[in-house]
Amino acid sequence: MSHDQHGDLSQFSMLDLFRMEAEGQARTLTDGLLALERGAVPDGAIDMLMRAAHSIKGAAAIVNFDVAVQVAHAMEDAFVAAQEGRLELSRARIDVLLGGVDLIIQCAALSDDTIDVWLRENRERIAAIMASIANVAQLQPAPKLAGVAPAPAAEPAPAPAPAGQAPRAAGQNYDRLLALASESRISAHQMRPFVESLQRFKRNQASLFQSLEQMHDAALRSGNAMLAERAAQALHKATPLKQFVIGHMADIENYEQRLLGVSANLVDEVLALRMRPFRDGVHAFPRMVRDLAHSLGKEAQLVIEGEDTLVDRDILAKIESPLNHMLRNAVDHGMETPAERSAAGKPPVGMIRLEARHRAGMLAIEIEDDGRGVDIGKIRRNVVARGLASEAMAAAMSRAELMEFLFLPAFSLKETASAISGRGVGLDVVLQTIRDQNGSVHIESVPGLGFRTSITLPLTQSIVRALVFDVQGEAYAIPIVKVERVLKVDASSINSLENKQFFDYNGEHLGLVSAAQLLDLGQMEDGAQELSVLVVGAGARRYALVVDAIRGEHSLAVQALDPVFGKMRDISAAALLDDGAPVLILDVPDLLLSIDKLLHQGGLHQLARAGADDRRRARRILVVDDSLTVREMERKLLTGRGYHVDVAIDGIDGWNAARTGDYDLVITDVDMPRMDGIELVTLVRKDMDLHKLPVMIVSYKDRPEDRARGLAAGADYYLTKGSFHDETLLDAVFDLIGEARL
Repeated sequence: MSHDQHGDLSQFSMLDLFRMEAEGQARTLTDGLLALERGAVPDGAIDMLMRAAHSIKGAAAIVNFDVAVQVAHAMEDAFVAAQEGRLELSRARIDVLLGGVDLIIQCAALSDDTIDVWLRENRERIAAIMASIANVAQLQPAPKLAGVAPAPAAEPAPAPAPAGQAPRAAGQNYDRLLALASESRISAHQMRPFVESLQRFKRNQASLFQSLEQMHDAALRSGNAMLAERAAQALHKATPLKQFVIGHMADIENYEQRLLGVSANLVDEVLALRMRPFRDGVHAFPRMVRDLAHSLGKEAQLVIEGEDTLVDRDILAKIESPLNHMLRNAVDHGMETPAERSAAGKPPVGMIRLEARHRAGMLAIEIEDDGRGVDIGKIRRNVVARGLASEAMAAAMSRAELMEFLFLPAFSLKETASAISGRGVGLDVVLQTIRDQNGSVHIESVPGLGFRTSITLPLTQSIVRALVFDVQGEAYAIPIVKVERVLKVDASSINSLENKQFFDYNGEHLGLVSAAQLLDLGQMEDGAQELSVLVVGAGARRYALVVDAIRGEHSLAVQALDPVFGKMRDISAAALLDDGAPVLILDVPDLLLSIDKLLHQGGLHQLARAGADDRRRARRILVVDDSLTVREMERKLLTGRGYHVDVAIDGIDGWNAARTGDYDLVITDVDMPRMDGIELVTLVRKDMDLHKLPVMIVSYKDRPEDRARGLAAGADYYLTKGSFHDETLLDAVFDLIGEARL
């Protein structure tokens, strides 16, 4: 690997450097040997293999790793013999050489304190591999190693152990860097209101100048020389002001554009720190496909396209297992034997294509094979046999609908169990893993011609493309891949049946559910002639989520929720919009469970109907906390109970808000910048107008002396975040000010 990939190499030990060298050169050896086996022998192919083995030998010698030195040396001799025409690299010989590559990778993965133990436990296998390589190259028997007895025959090496990844200093503070970059972007966007206010000032100034000119003209027409002179002087003094504003407006607008550009580039650069080429996650797959096919008496090759496509390293790690499973399915169940392929008019070697590319701001991965495909009739028969549908229903199902059954747990078309795979076995896990990454999976097949899997994923989990919308004045978001459609539904087209409301959507009765009810934000206002609707879910669990208004699609920098809240129902994360306003990102699987629960309980609100009590004045609460997630979750809980809630980001902000607002209660943290919660409570109690205002402290500090200090300052209630629960806060608020509405 290059210096650029690892930054300052002085931070690594010599063993770390050997691992890097061995990992890269082993990949070169594997790719080159597989290419030779396929008959693809570009100019200098053997030279490249010789150099790779020689480099490993030299690196291993520097760190005194004798086993790796001798294995690499034996492989180098084999390549020399092949280059001189004394050795043909047949499949059997390539198998042996690949076993040597496996051994080198395993050696590189060892730590200083495990090397000796590993060598003792594997001495027989090591000797067998070295002897096999020596025999392949028709050389003298492999030299004896201390404590290692030679073995007459080689055994296949087990799957290589994962190589230890060297630490990367650039990624250690990634989350903090992304947060700072996001704040920079927000600050840049907050220039826009300032620029717009200056533009309004400019328009008002132009109107004033016009009035001065009209006054001057009127003075001239009146014949009053003194008045005309004074008007002329005013015009003369105003002209530089006009030029000053025009010039500075241009400077400010240019500065805004530069700031926006720099902040956008900063976010992009921070995101790039997490990106890795697709090849890093899939480089072992061609070898796996080749070995698996051979073990099954088949011939298969994997072609990878888009290896340079950049992917978030976390996503790449999490999709490696699903991709591995799909490829094993393709070989084990989808691929025919050479004889079967020849009889069907196909080449004896089956082809599997794995492609990754960026499309419409997403990562698109496609796995396609030219095997036997899936028998739709067999799926239909299995659906009926398992009681999943009647014969009439199964007969009426489309090909796409039947293919969806392959994602059901334990739905397999294989007649006998296999330790390797079975088309359908484990596909439910594949689907769930992809969905957990806010992705989607689509499968299709043509019998006799092959099987195709299309996977769509976000490029990164740090920035999510989401649809932002309003519910009861609050901003919420759903990842765009989770939204099937955005619709406007006329109120007159809504039908009711057994207290459930629905409308016709492409011939399907699609149930309507209030987002306000799901999020405990009360009931929607009456009188809407047209409803804004998001279609979420799939199959029988597809619903129309009714929201107040659609803001549009945004790229959001995801921020994890404060651990004090644990896993919040229906909420997955938080983010900030470009103007700095907070937005909660909804967890769609949780939403679907909440909808199912409401349907089961028969508790769905009737849409567009407001109760008389909702028109009563809500009690007003001010939440003061410097933690975004704490104050937003407190606001969500209180708003859901019907209170009107404002927020402040620290003590000074809270004090200014308390003096200018008409609040029924203040809820404050203790530790905050500029002014802490104790100082805020003290000021409230000393103020002539606010001294009777109830104040609740919600703090992580739970020592008796902390509680005593807060109550001594004048707080009416002291609640610790360590024991924080939804009902605890709501009960405390009720104790202090009663119900949400007067």
